[in-house]
Amino acid sequence: MTFRVYSGPKGAPDPSPMEKQRMLYKEFMSMDEALWWASHLRQQGRVALFIEGDDGSRLDRRAIGAAISVTPFARSA
Repeated sequence: MTFRVYSGPKGAPDPSPMEKQRMLYKEFMSMDEALWWASHLRQQGRVALFIEGDDGSRLDRRAIGAAISVTPFARSA
């Protein structure tokens, strides 16, 4: 299963379905990796707009923010 993380600059509006089809995304094999990327984006001054999984799961930016604010994501070397 893969999870796609769509991102943009801080303050970017939620994309419409048409805009989403043209957006670039980064794929991950687990939700933990996707959330780690969202945390990384925040540290770089960007924002994860939403995460979608092949199973139909979806997190909007508010759910992503809540998830990464309560869970420390450390990347193992």
